[in-house]
Amino acid sequence: MSSIINSEVQDFKVQAYHNNDFATVTKEDLKGKWSIFFFYPADFTFVCPTELGDMADKYAEFQKMGVEVYSVSTDTHFTHKAWHDTSDTIKKINYPMLADPTGALSKQFGVYIEEEGLAYRGTFLVNPEGKIKVAEIHDNGIGRNADELMRKVQAAQFIAENPNEVCPAKWKPGSDTLKPGLDLVGKI
Repeated sequence: MSSIINSEVQDFKVQAYHNNDFATVTKEDLKGKWSIFFFYPADFTFVCPTELGDMADKYAEFQKMGVEVYSVSTDTHFTHKAWHDTSDTIKKINYPMLADPTGALSKQFGVYIEEEGLAYRGTFLVNPEGKIKVAEIHDNGIGRNADELMRKVQAAQFIAENPNEVCPAKWKPGSDTLKPGLDLVGKI
């Protein structure tokens, strides 16, 4: 299995439900900004609204960091609208909800479950050049945490701006980083 890290997102074109309207989202929409692809199995389920609501609560902070969030499931954009209209948690969502009923986008990111027609919980951070910098895939019973994702985005943005430094475990903005070199070998 080859790694998806540093691979470039391939061309795609999907429908989305966003800001009470239907829209088309393509790879072109990613250019020049950081993007999070937040895959989940299906609308009208159990763990999914807890995660999507958590992301909705942090969306303004992600946007201040120059990050667009795209939630993705194999549902249609019509189903996304219906869920948005009926769930108080999902009504909080202001980011685009991408529809992937053919599974093409889920397959591109390696989260598609062929026998179920659903996606695993996958989180991918794409840099402004269209390359995947963070990839995390969970079994569908394991929910994610937007705060931890935000920390990873902050670290990825920091090392993009400071390529000679790395962020150690539990790093947060303002914390010490490391400058890899021979003098650190065996001293950490």
